Amino acid sequence: MASQFTHRFGAVAAIAALVVVAAAATPPRAASHPSAASRDITFSDTRLKNGLRVIIAEDHHAPVYSIAVSYNVGSRNERRGRTGFAHLFEHMMFKGSENVGPGEHFMLIFNNGGNMNGTTNKDRTLYFESLPTNQLDLGLYLEADRMRSLVINKENLDNQRNAVQEERRLAVDNNPYGHTYEAIDSLAYDNFSYQHSVIGSMADLSAASVEDVQAFFRTYYAPNNAVIAITGDVKTADCLAKVKQYFEPIPRQPDPEPVDMAERPRTAERRLMMDDPLARLTRVDIAYNVPPSSDADDAALQVLATVLGSGRSSRFYEAVVHQAQLASGVFANKQETRGPGLFQVSSTLNPGKTTAELEKVIYAEIEKVKAAPPADWEVEKARATVKRGAVAALQSSLQRAAVMSQDALFYNEPGRINTAVSRFAAVTPADVQRVARKYLNAENRSVIITTPKAAAGRGGN
Repeated sequence: MASQFTHRFGAVAAIAALVVVAAAATPPRAASHPSAASRDITFSDTRLKNGLRVIIAEDHHAPVYSIAVSYNVGSRNERRGRTGFAHLFEHMMFKGSENVGPGEHFMLIFNNGGNMNGTTNKDRTLYFESLPTNQLDLGLYLEADRMRSLVINKENLDNQRNAVQEERRLAVDNNPYGHTYEAIDSLAYDNFSYQHSVIGSMADLSAASVEDVQAFFRTYYAPNNAVIAITGDVKTADCLAKVKQYFEPIPRQPDPEPVDMAERPRTAERRLMMDDPLARLTRVDIAYNVPPSSDADDAALQVLATVLGSGRSSRFYEAVVHQAQLASGVFANKQETRGPGLFQVSSTLNPGKTTAELEKVIYAEIEKVKAAPPADWEVEKARATVKRGAVAALQSSLQRAAVMSQDALFYNEPGRINTAVSRFAAVTPADVQRVARKYLNAENRSVIITTPKAAAGRGGN
């Protein structure tokens, strides 16, 4: 399966460069941009009797279609002592169901010229397939069968628990800076929903029983807790009829309890020093607490991340790498989250340099943005980055399906790509300055410094 650290497809964090019209079939809705009809992606938006939300967007340029099923479950839904379940199910969902044996899901997809996978993050679990048009029934059948009747037994649990634990060893325990990624969330968040890692702990995975896992499945992998998006060479009416045939008999389950993701305001900087025996250079990670991606400030924060830390023309690169030669690279990004997010800065020190020097230059560049808004060309660069990434990310039916299903889940807006370009076009230099002043402050940041254990004293403060 795809890494649990994968947050979206490619550059889809900024979403779309295409103007989208939401032309819902049930109930009908008016086109929002009729003048752009030649470029529109139209879609239907239907809720089945059992609560499953179905998005269908026709595109007849190629004889293929894609399915993306976003379940409203991620690591944020887990409780203390039982972490890693959402990611465990990313694996479990391929181990067979009532009518599909272990490994048959892969075999049937690949033997019919398709591809498939799944990803998990804090906010959702996504499964997807792409297949030739004449295999629409196959993709729907496979997804419906595992939603209805996943096989959860001790053999499957033990097998996939071992697989996830091995993945943790490779990605976290035996990987340079692997524990740093976990430490960032642990330090920056107070709320357990976002504080713990997606992959979970070894102890929690070992302690999970078949009954625990079955209860988790019944709660979260139900039609009323999912969105399915189908894009590509399909006819909406025929496709919807088939979706109803395969999915509507699956019984609805009680709605899961809402997740409390609230974070208290920060009043002081948080700081953590870590030793990493696998690291070869000292690394500095800085995380500022920011609002959810649904917040009105999100676009300006993403533009700010581009201005500060995206590419060789960014301010961080010029000051840290080119001028001061403190590091070989420095990066800034704003995560996409349903709850409170993080604006993150990361840089790995060059030998002989100190973290104090690096932090000083980074904070100085942030203060410059607070003192004066960025130049017009810097903001325009961010807009161009959004457009370029969005076009690349939406060139395939699979990526469109993934974006639409996730946006329906996160924002209740499967047509949110409708406003992506306009949201970023509306960001002004003054907006960028404003959000820098509002969020990038000392009392609102968490700083993690990771040093090579075997090289204590080098590259430190």
